[in-house]
Order: sequence, then C-alpha cells, then structure tokens
Amino acid sequence: MKRGHLILIVLVIVVGVAIAAGMSMLHNGLSARATPGALEIFFARHARRLSIPSDARNMHNPLPASDENLKAGRNHFADHCASCHANDGSGDTMYGNGLYPKPPDLTKSETQNLSDGELFWIIENGVRFTGMPAFGGGHGSKDDSWRLVLFIRHLPQLAEQERVDMEKMNPKGPEDLDEEKDEQDFLGGEPLQQKVPAKHH
Repeated sequence: MKRGHLILIVLVIVVGVAIAAGMSMLHNGLSARATPGALEIFFARHARRLSIPSDARNMHNPLPASDENLKAGRNHFADHCASCHANDGSGDTMYGNGLYPKPPDLTKSETQNLSDGELFWIIENGVRFTGMPAFGGGHGSKDDSWRLVLFIRHLPQLAEQERVDMEKMNPKGPEDLDEEKDEQDFLGGEPLQQKVPAKHH
C-alpha cells in the first residue's frame, strides 16, 4: 500500500473518531442535565488516567486506617466534600446532580479500584472539565488528603450512625442556622417566633 493511501486512511479514521466523540458529547446539547455517552466516558476515564503521573499512581497511603484517622477523614469529607458527593459518596445531591459530568459514586468499583496515589492526586489536583476542584496547595495539609483517601476506601462500609454523625458536620446555610437557633431557644424556654417563610428560586 502506498504511503499516501495509508495517511489518507489514518486521517479518515481520526476525523471519524473526532466526529463520533463530538456527537457523543453534544447528544443532549450543552445541558448539564445530560448523561455522558459511553464513548465520552471511555475517553474521559482514559484521559484522567493518562494525566496522573506514574509516580503518583504508585504512592501508598502513609497513614494507618486508625479510628482517629477515619473519623478525621469522615469529618473533613462531611464539611468539604459532601455538598457534591453526598455523605454516603453517591453524588446524589442538589449540587452533584447539577454538574456535568455528575460526581462519580465513590462506593463503586470505578473509584474503589483506583490506587491510593490516584485518589490522592485527584484530591490534590482536581480534574479538568469537571466540578472537581484542586484541594492541594494551601487549602489543607497533605495528611487531610490522605485521611480522605482512607475515608473514601471506607465508604462502601459506611454505617448509618456514621452518616447521621456526618450530617452535624455538613455546611449549613443561614436558614439552617436560624432553625437550629430557634430549636435551642425553644429548648431553653423562650417562646417560638413566627417568621415569614423565605422565598426560593
């Protein structure tokens, strides 16, 4: 086969794959409510894997899975990660459901089969073109990220009481804080105050 024919065939294949990938990504327009197609998922996972340096993939968690480290990881996750990932790691939250792509279910094999180093790298550096920000470089200590890796490993065995305890650590908006204050005031013997309900979008 002539070299010119081979180049043409390769060019046609590359253009065909690019068109298929573009159509896959735009199958539901640019809506964040869309579900990524199989081709897009395939390319995204492989691009993420290729973006993580091999020395990072081979890192092992230096922290033991002690009760203390797991509790610290759980509290950190509840305060910093659960608004998108949910306390149980499912990603089924208001913010998570509004992202494209949606946060992965951290209890599933696609996440659990990643190495400790890959999870650590993702926490520290984030993932482009997703809602996953980089938390390294001044937002906390590397030990915080390693504790999160321990907790992510623990998510498939998360007990109901742990999830309930996490709810106390979740960030609260002004309405939640007002409600808590009203409850404390009521328990302290003060009369209930009638308030005008807040308007939502």
